[in-house]
Amino acid sequence: MDALDRLAEPGLDLLARVDALLAAGAPEGHRLWPLLRRMQVLPGDAVRDFLDLHPAPLATAGHAVRRLVRAYDDACATLTDPVAWSGPAASAYDEARGALLRHLDEGPESLVGRLESTAGYADALAEWVEGSRLALARALADVLRSAEALTVLAATRSGGAADPAGAYAAAEIATRVLAVLGVAYDGAETLLRQWSPSLAETTWREPTAAAPRYGGTTRIER
Repeated sequence: MDALDRLAEPGLDLLARVDALLAAGAPEGHRLWPLLRRMQVLPGDAVRDFLDLHPAPLATAGHAVRRLVRAYDDACATLTDPVAWSGPAASAYDEARGALLRHLDEGPESLVGRLESTAGYADALAEWVEGSRLALARALADVLRSAEALTVLAATRSGGAADPAGAYAAAEIATRVLAVLGVAYDGAETLLRQWSPSLAETTWREPTAAAPRYGGTTRIER
């Protein structure tokens, strides 16, 4: 349980009151309006959805992907074992083996390269979730102890949904919370743009050498 989990219950209670006050609309010209148009969600629902994001499953996925690399390493080791034969068939085999080795583990576009990129992306997402949850927890802690929180509490307890002071306080709290979430989602989009080229599907690269002519003598060394 992290700081966000500990603040979830009081935070969601306050934000439910904020959402109720904002259901009638935010004050005209308030800086909350651009955030509402962009996020298309009230702060209570936004935070409730974000609570389901945790870094541990993403970090675990990264470790699991890296374990797959070992199996590819074993396959590559088998392919690099010397063969005790020569001739046209052996040459054809060497070319095919070289192409397969390049496909498995040569550069960022190989299968191993894509696995390492996938693991790196999972790690980056885990760090993003952890940092974003901490930032949101700090924002919730700030609004929970704010004067606006007291105003919202008083307005909702008295049933004053049309109270201008309550509506303004709710808009202030919503602005702080949605601004933090907006920054968090910007970070996620940045990560996706940065990692997308490394996560593209890899394709088989045909051998560049000309196809060999079969025939002649195959020699097996002893």
